[in-house]
Amino acid sequence: MSIFQVFNLNKFFLLTFLVLLFACSSSDKKKEYTERSVEEIYNSALSSMKEKDYHTAAQEFEEVERQHPYSIWAKQAQIMTAYARYMRNDYDMVISAAKRYIELHPGADDVDYAYYLVALSFYERISDVKREQSMTTSALQTFEELIRRFPNSIYSKDARQKLFLVKDHLAGKDMEVGRTYMRFDNYISAINRFKNVVDNYQTTSHVPEALARLTELYYVLGIYEEAKSTAAVLGHNFPDNYWHQYTYELLTEYRKENFKNKMLGDSVNKDESSKSMPKKNNQNDDPNISLLDEILHFFDEE
Repeated sequence: MSIFQVFNLNKFFLLTFLVLLFACSSSDKKKEYTERSVEEIYNSALSSMKEKDYHTAAQEFEEVERQHPYSIWAKQAQIMTAYARYMRNDYDMVISAAKRYIELHPGADDVDYAYYLVALSFYERISDVKREQSMTTSALQTFEELIRRFPNSIYSKDARQKLFLVKDHLAGKDMEVGRTYMRFDNYISAINRFKNVVDNYQTTSHVPEALARLTELYYVLGIYEEAKSTAAVLGHNFPDNYWHQYTYELLTEYRKENFKNKMLGDSVNKDESSKSMPKKNNQNDDPNISLLDEILHFFDEE
């Protein structure tokens, strides 16, 4: 037998030994199935929850259903599994467990909590407005579904409060994209974004700016009737808002200098929507004429 053959034979025996050794080691570590009472498993899961060992708790709750699927505790263990996963920030697993509970027990007394856990799992992953907003959209949809199905639920009350933030976030995303379109002179796309804010997110802090931007764009495009009506809405609903004064100053600049690209080249973020209106610089000496009247007067002369 050649040296090469001896080497290959030894190599074969060595690999075989390592495979067997690994298999034995894995089987030793494998958890043995031990039948336990439902009370023992469930109490073990609760103890792990108390100790904030949520991973073990989730496994124990799953074990309740695995060993005692027809027990009255199996149903409760399913929703507790979702809750334990939520406490570990395992959001995808929370959504899977909660949706499974909803499918199996659509009429359960606590099914509203399952919907709530699904919504929270999206809500907790909302990202900055400069990034993609699929989680925000999913949070909006699931919170709205929870409120629609269970309007009197205690979880619906919290969902309504969180919806304000969710909608404000989505409106902020539209504003961010709209400003970008303005910088690149894509006026129609910018108008669509700002109109979406006004039409669908009316309770958010971004509406005054959206109305101001729309007034500006309509004016630049020569759509004076739309500009006038939009300015009227801004003035009637937000008379003391920063963006009302901003619109007046902008239209004054356009009128005086006919400088169409002034704002389009400098459409930086002005997110001070709640800022009080600055003091006017002697623009109107007649106290009986409002700022809104002056703005609307611009369009009457066009």
